[in-house]
Amino acid sequence: AVRRGNTYFLRNSTTSGVADTVFAYGDPGDTALVGDWNGDGTDSLGVRRPRPGPAAFEITGLDLHDGMIVQVGGVYYLYGTQYACGFQWLTPNTPWCGFAVSTSTDRVNWSPPRLLFDPNGVDPWNGQTWQQVCGGTGAGCFNPRMIQRSGWGVDDGAWILWFNAPQDFNATGANPYYAMGCAGPAGPCGAGSGPRGSTHKPALGAYCGGNGDFAIVTPSSGRPVAICTDADQTLSQARLDVWGTNGDGTGARNLAGLTAVESPGAYQDAATGTWILTYSDPNCGYCSGTGTGYATAPSLLGPWTAPGGDSRRLSPTSCGGQPRTISVVDGYPFQGIDLWTGGNPNQTSARLRFEALTYHGSRPPGSPPFDLWPC
Repeated sequence: AVRRGNTYFLRNSTTSGVADTVFAYGDPGDTALVGDWNGDGTDSLGVRRPRPGPAAFEITGLDLHDGMIVQVGGVYYLYGTQYACGFQWLTPNTPWCGFAVSTSTDRVNWSPPRLLFDPNGVDPWNGQTWQQVCGGTGAGCFNPRMIQRSGWGVDDGAWILWFNAPQDFNATGANPYYAMGCAGPAGPCGAGSGPRGSTHKPALGAYCGGNGDFAIVTPSSGRPVAICTDADQTLSQARLDVWGTNGDGTGARNLAGLTAVESPGAYQDAATGTWILTYSDPNCGYCSGTGTGYATAPSLLGPWTAPGGDSRRLSPTSCGGQPRTISVVDGYPFQGIDLWTGGNPNQTSARLRFEALTYHGSRPPGSPPFDLWPC
């Protein structure tokens, strides 16, 4: 017998050749089982169907983009980059609008976005204003990633905002990342914002040296890991130190041998223990309909492997948007997607979509390893 998806090919003898019987049964993602289900002494076919993941959801009307959701108890914090002040990517001397956060208790009603730090303040690393760093060349600052120093490292409960400023790399070759201490999950962040307020330029050694999108992934045990898009559009990773503000020298480059990708995110599948890495496949700034690719690993530090060709895409179009990073919401991983307004240099009105990631591990040939997104 041979199974392809939900189609079964049977021969009446244990020899090679054309199937004597062909029939469809169940869904492509089902696990096939054989047993005597009714006690009549005859085995028959059955299937086990995975429990579907939670429904996708969208957030509209909020000027927050390329960000993430962090849940603290019953409160959801949505972080993102703003555009409403007039920011346009790669437009010189465009104003930079800053990073902001909105909160909700039901993921339907969100508070007005609140800035995490003053976008007109000064970057202490180079003495320029954030407007010069993020808006002067139009290179922008992106990807606000908030983590809490809790359950690992110093374990003092401090909130740390990471983000990237590509112009730092473009101008000097320095890594583009910043880590700011914050007064709480809703900010404010940076020097002067409270007892843990600070602005730090992370030292990441040989890893995460490019200027692209990134994620900070915090495992259930152990220290967080930064997964970054390098300048050659490959991915690298760097484990953070006990403070969560520098690398500790452990990392890897050229993850899964991927090229022409960006916008990584990662999570550990609860059922199989497998680590899942997702990314924009291919890299394409502000594109609509970019694929979401995936790779897997036995641990957050790898080694990562990805299927070849188009089979590495869990979605060919990402619901008409571009994948960003992964947020865990109510204990379930969701792929964040920016639904960019194609051709518009200002993305104030772009919507956000979050698709559940349901992984099934080893599957029969032709069966997808993830539940298909309904979009």
